[in-house]
Amino acid sequence: MEPTTLFVLVAILIFAIIFVKKTLVIIPQSETKIIERLGKFHSILSPGINIIIPFIDKAKNIVILRNGNYYNSTTIDLREQVYDFDKQNVITKDNVQTEINALLYFQIMDPFKAAYEIDNLPNAIEKLTQTTLRNIIGELELDETLTSRDTINTKLRAVLDDATDKWGVKVNRVELQDITPPKSVLTAMEKQMQAERNKRAAILTSEGEKASQILASEGAKAAMINRAEAEKQQAILKAEGEAAARMRNAEAEAIAIQKIAEAEGIAIQKVAEKLGNSGNPAQYLIAQKYIEMMKELSTGENNKTVFMPYEATSVMGSIGGIKELLKETK
Repeated sequence: MEPTTLFVLVAILIFAIIFVKKTLVIIPQSETKIIERLGKFHSILSPGINIIIPFIDKAKNIVILRNGNYYNSTTIDLREQVYDFDKQNVITKDNVQTEINALLYFQIMDPFKAAYEIDNLPNAIEKLTQTTLRNIIGELELDETLTSRDTINTKLRAVLDDATDKWGVKVNRVELQDITPPKSVLTAMEKQMQAERNKRAAILTSEGEKASQILASEGAKAAMINRAEAEKQQAILKAEGEAAARMRNAEAEAIAIQKIAEAEGIAIQKVAEKLGNSGNPAQYLIAQKYIEMMKELSTGENNKTVFMPYEATSVMGSIGGIKELLKETK
């Protein structure tokens, strides 16, 4: 074979290999390419083997963000992506300048819109995130900014998702990674926090002392009540004992008086009978009255005093006679 013929065959073989390589395009899973035919949109390649016309069909270049830098690429990644934006200065409603770092999670849902509706998709998303974040933070004070991350994330995601819908992008999540106030504000916040902690500690200490004093006073009160109750019960028992003893003594005295009165009454009755038999009616009447008086003294409750008439000499003489008769009777 002549060298010229061999050269032509090799050239044809190389051209065929290049043609086949340009014709067959293998797309990995979760990726795609936009094919333009003679500068006009033609198709969107699906994962797997795709056939295009070499030198006529061409994949469109789009801008992608990788490792913080922008690159031109013909491959569009359909997976969820995360953009870590650099810290930016924002001003709160109370004029405090704060640095905020945000994370943005998004996913390209329509490659056609992502390629033709916006020139530089990553840069557009970054600038939109920064301006929207400044607007949201500008409506909040510093304390609200530090304590309302979830609210800020929700508002920011809603605004970005609505704005990027025409770019074929779905914003799934927005997270504020760092919120860094100025050093002077941090120092003031630390002092305020320390003062608040000291205040809470003082309140807890005073509440503990108050509770301790209340418990101590309640204990002393209970002890005094118990002591007074014990003294009361003791006094009651003592009074009841003394009353019972007096009642026993009174009953014993009443019995004794009754016995004595009965004995004397019997004796006087005998004397009266003698006097009646003797025919002395005056002495007999005096003896009868004496018997009635003795019965009243023995049975009465308040009969402690006996009233005698002033001119009672003859009566006393009669009683003396009765006394002599009593001695004889005994």
